Amino acid sequence: MTHALPGEADLQLLFARLNCEFFNGEAPDCKIHYNERFSNCAGRTTYGRQPLVVELSAKHFRRHPEALEETLLHEMIHAWCYAKFRDTGHGARFKRKMQECGLTSIYHDLGNAAPLKESSKRFILRCERCTFEVLRREPPRRPASCPRCNKRRFDERYPLAIYEVMELRAAGNSVEGVRAARKGPAR
Repeated sequence: MTHALPGEADLQLLFARLNCEFFNGEAPDCKIHYNERFSNCAGRTTYGRQPLVVELSAKHFRRHPEALEETLLHEMIHAWCYAKFRDTGHGARFKRKMQECGLTSIYHDLGNAAPLKESSKRFILRCERCTFEVLRREPPRRPASCPRCNKRRFDERYPLAIYEVMELRAAGNSVEGVRAARKGPAR
């Protein structure tokens, strides 16, 4: 079941309330918005800009609206730790503040959200020399060379091979792949 999300103005009001309640107004200003591309994380704080940017996964919170406030509070702790101490991780200061705010874990499992649409990138351009790869929707219109092997516009000594992705099929999982690699080739 999906729910309507609060608007970005409502997120800013929630931020202001949480700032007064848990930070005595000391959390730095943050621009808060949704990021539709987030599939594997519920939120992220981006440092180095003013104001700091907090992005929240719209996909996750349509399914789990009850986790929105806790996730925003988690990201606010990141912003507060950065503003006061230049800390960016889940270190001791972060965990102390998290406990003060009543959060019990740095993680909450909201699962993964499916992508909005399957990737439309169908071509792989690969340098056979250094294994540089890039995905493209269309094949290049003119010859392309590896930007890692040579920084100039085009150098025919470093061509990119073009592979078209024809089929998407499951190839197992990473656990099976690691086990097979450890055993070595079949005899």
